[in-house]
Amino acid sequence: MASNVYFMDLRASFKENLIQKLGRLVQTAGIGKIIDKRDLVAIKLHFGEKGNAAFIRPLFVRKMVEIIRSMEANPFLTDANTLYAGTRSDAPSHLTTAIQNGFAYAVVDAPLVIADGLRGKSECAVSINQKHFKNVYIGAEIVQADALISMAHFKGHELSGFGGTIKNLGMGSASRKGKLAQHSTLSPEIKRKKCIGCGECVMHCSQQALSVVEKKAVLDAKKCIGCGECILICPQEAIQVQWNQSIPTFMENMVEYTLGVLKGKESKSLFVNFITHVSPACDCYGHNDAPIVRDIGVLASHDPVAIDQASVDLVNQESANPGSCLTVNTQAGEDKFRGIYPKIDWTIQLAYAEEIGLGTRTYDLIKI
Repeated sequence: MASNVYFMDLRASFKENLIQKLGRLVQTAGIGKIIDKRDLVAIKLHFGEKGNAAFIRPLFVRKMVEIIRSMEANPFLTDANTLYAGTRSDAPSHLTTAIQNGFAYAVVDAPLVIADGLRGKSECAVSINQKHFKNVYIGAEIVQADALISMAHFKGHELSGFGGTIKNLGMGSASRKGKLAQHSTLSPEIKRKKCIGCGECVMHCSQQALSVVEKKAVLDAKKCIGCGECILICPQEAIQVQWNQSIPTFMENMVEYTLGVLKGKESKSLFVNFITHVSPACDCYGHNDAPIVRDIGVLASHDPVAIDQASVDLVNQESANPGSCLTVNTQAGEDKFRGIYPKIDWTIQLAYAEEIGLGTRTYDLIKI
C-alpha cells in the first residue's frame, strides 16, 4: 500500500507566505493526530556546523514550534553530539553553534536540549533485534520524548549518497557510542605520528583501556567499549574512527538505528524534508558548496521511507544547476547523487528500510 507524501512548492503571495504555507502543509499531513496535550515534543534538527549555511532556516522551525504550542504541548529543539571533534562535539559547543546559527530561544521560541548530554554519553539502549544490532544507543532525551518531529535538510551525503529523514534520525539521534557502532566495528585507532603522549585520553577513559607507553598512547581493544569519548578528548586529534565499514553495511546500520529511534513512537512521529539548497555534502562540514539543483519545496509524511524516496525522485527529475559540482548526470531524470558519488548505491538504505518494516518506497505525492 502506498504512503501519502504531502508536497508544497515554494510559490508564495501576499495571501500566504512560505512560513504560513509550511503550517498548512504539516496540518494537512496530520500533525494534530500525533501530538496530545502536555506532550514533550522533540523537534529533531541538524543545527549546522559553524561556517555552514545550508541548514533549515530557523524561522521555519519557529512555525513548527508555534503549531505545537497551539496544541498545548511542549516542544524542544534537539540534536545529538557529533562523533568527530568539531563545533558540535560536546553540549556547550553544540549549543553555542546552534545559537550562533540562529536557533536562539528569542528566534525559535523553544529551548534547545542536546539529546545525549554533555559529552555524548547520556543514552538509552533500545532493543531492536535486527541483523546488525540487538540494541541501539540513542540520545536519552529523544527516547524519553512523547512525540517526535524530524525536520531534515535534504542533501547529498558522502557515505549514504543522500541524507534525509533516515540519516537525520538514525545517525543524528545516536549517542557517541551509537555513532561509533554505525561507522566502525572496531575500536578507535591511534595515529602514532600525531600522539604526543599527553595522557588526556587515559584520564578520561572509563574502562582503563588506554595507557601511555614510551610517550605514545596504546589502546587495549578488549577493554574498549567503543564510547568514542577519547576521540573528542584528544587535543592532537591522534585518536580517530576506523572507517572500516563497507558502505552497504554502514547504510544498514543507520537504518536499524532509525528503527530504534522510532520504536514506541510509530504513531507519534511526523517527518518533514526541506529540499532547499541541496548541497552535495552533509551540513556537518564547516562550509557548503553550491546547490546541485534548484530549490524544489518541502515534503511531509508519516512514512520515513516514502518521504526519502519521494525526495530523491524530485531531485533527480531536475536538471543540474549550472556551476555546481555536478559534471555528469546533469540532465533531468538522471541520478544526481550517483553523479556526485558514483561508488555509492543510495538505494540500499531505502531497500533495507523497507525490508525491516520501517516504511514503503511506494508513495502517493499529494500537492497542497
